[in-house]
Formats: sequence, structure tokens, C-alpha cells
Amino acid sequence: MSLQHLLAEEFGTLPALIHAHAQRAPAQPALIMDEQQLDFAALDLLMDRVAVGLQRDGLVPGETIAILAATSLAYAATYLGALRAGVAVAPLPLSSSSESLVDMLADCGAKLVFVDADAARLLDQAGRPSAARRIALDASGAENSLAQWLPPPDLHPAPVAPAPDATFNIIYSSGTTGTPKGIVHANSMRWAHVRRGDVFGYGPGAVTLVSTPLYSNTSLVSFLPGIALGGTVVLMARFDAAKFLALSERWRVTHAMLVPVQYARILAVPDFDRFDLSSYVVKFCTSAPFSAALKAEVLRRWPGGLIEYYGLTEGGGTCVLVAHQFPDKLHTVGKPFPEHDIRLIGEDGKEVAPGEVGEVVGHSRVAMMSGYHNLPDKSAEALWVDPSGKPFIRTGDVGRFDADGFLILLDRKKDMIISGGFNVYPSDLEAVLRQHPDVADGAVVGVPSEQWGETPVGFVVRAEGSSADAEQIRAWANLRLGKTQRLSAVELVDALPRSGIGKVLKRELRERYVSSR
Repeated sequence: MSLQHLLAEEFGTLPALIHAHAQRAPAQPALIMDEQQLDFAALDLLMDRVAVGLQRDGLVPGETIAILAATSLAYAATYLGALRAGVAVAPLPLSSSSESLVDMLADCGAKLVFVDADAARLLDQAGRPSAARRIALDASGAENSLAQWLPPPDLHPAPVAPAPDATFNIIYSSGTTGTPKGIVHANSMRWAHVRRGDVFGYGPGAVTLVSTPLYSNTSLVSFLPGIALGGTVVLMARFDAAKFLALSERWRVTHAMLVPVQYARILAVPDFDRFDLSSYVVKFCTSAPFSAALKAEVLRRWPGGLIEYYGLTEGGGTCVLVAHQFPDKLHTVGKPFPEHDIRLIGEDGKEVAPGEVGEVVGHSRVAMMSGYHNLPDKSAEALWVDPSGKPFIRTGDVGRFDADGFLILLDRKKDMIISGGFNVYPSDLEAVLRQHPDVADGAVVGVPSEQWGETPVGFVVRAEGSSADAEQIRAWANLRLGKTQRLSAVELVDALPRSGIGKVLKRELRERYVSSR
């Protein structure tokens, strides 16, 4: 079946698309990393070998493997090969603790875990074994190597036709609010993500640069359409701003998904303007608050369009801001994507009136998680159901729509500070802090207060060379803040704790402050 016919199907699979590309353009580079490449023919063959190996080891459709490693060609091929066998993938976050990782392995039920040397050492630190058998992607010698495990290249896997509702992957949340939950995505959800890729220019001529970890949904939203629609994907094991620019120029990159802190670091590279970035068609951003000022700087200095996605790994609905088309809406996260229903609800569980603030909830016909793995109660808690019975996923974010239907985010509901009975949004305070000439970065959290219930505390990273003290910065900010918003303290820190995809770990800041008192 031709590529066009495959994409026209209401449901299909990524492995079938990659096989079609291997027939259409076998010598075209599919994956590039450093000086190594896999063309589509080689990738298709390696996926077959992975699938045969899984079937030989007794894994059947619906079962799960885990991958815990830094990004590599072997990582990507193993992921895609598992899908060819109808086996779900749990890409585990290297940023998690060893204890949490062992818990995740048990939760997802993985029979095999593909690791690299660093990951193997991390698992060993847990002090308790996992039932999953280890395969070393990097031939580190600590366990069976992938090269030893793979069957001969002349074997082909038994054909598998996965159901649309079968599990594609289990993505574990970052754990910024507690124990990570396994977010289950069905094949149909990922197929919908791939099919809409052509709207954004993915296709055989696209070159996608992936610089965030493959365990992150942020990466997969770009990686999957990049490879599935016949383009070339350039992988980075770890992000480096100068290297990102060099790779963009070398490979004539057209697409990239970045988080806001990456944009800031790239634009801060001293010789940014000497790199030829004219090949860019569009750049994407998601996963963390993206300031209007930073969006404007990207538009001014970096060729190509800029699109911001707003949504959850859990799915439920996406807003899209086409920033280059709406430069006057950079303070928003855009409008709901077609066929995505985004609403706002109040504390009483009812929709708020137009223009009022409420929690963001979303529904999509296909872009909805199947639920949290092994957590039916948590899955139910994540839903809000409208009077007609239509399910929406609760985001935990607070926002409002402007008169033109663009969504303005205010804060995470859990991060909102209630001080003296007033709602205080940390993002408002952070925006003021970042205007201070001596502040390079900042975050605000609420901490317990006998007088007010909660009170805001700022954490500040000073600009290079600055000698401003915490009290000077606090006084400066409080002159510009409302009476109920004023910071009770400012703490100077060398860096803000962040997750693997750049989210500030506010729980860590809050716990650090409270424990020091």
C-alpha cells in the first residue's frame, strides 16, 4: 500500500509507515546522531530484528518493555522495533531516583529493560532487584549487549496487527507533584498525532532536530511525525546550545521542538547570529511557560515560524499559538486546535462565565490518554464530565479566554497561593522579578504562614557579575507588586531545580525553604 493510502486510513501504524519509506527511499537517512546514520532500509531491518528478538523471548502484543538510557540510535530503533512486535514501550526518565525507577519497572510489568551503563548503575543503587531482564544498548559489558541479543538479520517477525485501543506507550510523569504516574497512550492517539503532522510541514523533505530526551512526550510529539512521515531525524544525546546551532546549520534543519529554557540558552550563545538558520520552516515550544518577551525575541532573530503547543501528556485537548501569525497574542497560548474542546470550570465544577478565570479542562475525540496505569481512582479523578456526559481531562492550570478566544494561562492550580484569603498567581510575581536588571531567572512559591495562611517567597538566580543582595531585589519587586502579592522573602540560588524538560521543580524549592526554617 502506498504512503498516501496508509495515511488516508482512519487507523494505521508507525512501523507500516517506516516500512513504506524503506521501499520508497531505502538510502534516505532516517536517523542521524553525531557521525552515525541509519537509512530507512537499515532502520527497517533493525526494527525487524528487535521485533523477532522480542517474539523469540516470548513477548506478545499488549506486553511491555522498558527503555532507560540516554538518547541513541539503538534507543530509537529498539523503541520502534517493539512497536512492530505489538509490544508497548515504557521509556523511563533518567532524572528519577533509583527507587522510583524500580517502582516504575514493577508498575509497567516490563519483562525486559534496555539500559546503558549509566542507567544500569542507577538501577543498582536502588538496593533491591527488578524482575526485568537487562539488555545493554551501549554494549557496556555489564549485561547482555544488544548486539548479542539481536537475532540474525535474515529473520522476519510474525505479522502483528495491533488494535487501535492497544497500548502504544506508558509515559511516566515527571514526579514534580509526587509519585510518578504511568500515562497510557493508545495506538489510535499516536496515529492521530502522526496524521496531523503534514499540517506543520513534516514529510519526506523535513529534517527534525530532537534535543530533548526520548523518554519525554515533548520529544515524541516531534520525533514520531518526523520519522513516520518520511523525514530525517537528527538526535542529540544531551542538549548543548552551541552544538544545537551547529547541527541546525550542518543538516539544514527544518523542524525542532524546544522548551523555553532551551530557547533562552540558544539565543544567549554569543555568536548566535553567525549561524545560518534559514532552512527552518517552523519551531515548536511546549511543556513550560513561554514568556511573551522570549517569543518576540525568537521571532525577531530566528528565521521560520514559531508555534506553541499547550496541552498535557495526558491529552484531552490542545491549544495552538501560531506566533508568527498573531504577534499581538504572544501573552497567550493560542486557540483550541480543530476538533479540540477547551473549557474553564470553577471550584463548583460548573463552567465559568465568559471572561472569568477557571481551571482549564479539555476533550479531544482521539487525543485522550487511556488512563493512568494501574490507577483507576486517579484516572477517574483526572476527569471532569459535562452535563451531556462528555469527558474532559482536568489540566490543573488556571486561565481565562480573551475576547478573541485566545487562552491566557495564569498558573498551575496547585501553585496558586492563597494569602489572607486572596488568590495570588506566582507567574505574575515571577514576571516582575525577571524585569529586575540583576535577575537572570526566578521562581515564586507559596510557603506556610501563621499570619496569612500562605505567603509568597521568591527564588532568584542573579545575572552574571551582579552583586545585588536578596533584600534589595525583594524591596524593588514589592514596590511594583500589589499589597496582597508582596514577597515575604527572596532567596538567592545558583540555579533553579528543573526536570529533564525544563520545568521548574517548585515542590523542591518549597520543601527546601520550609526545612531550612
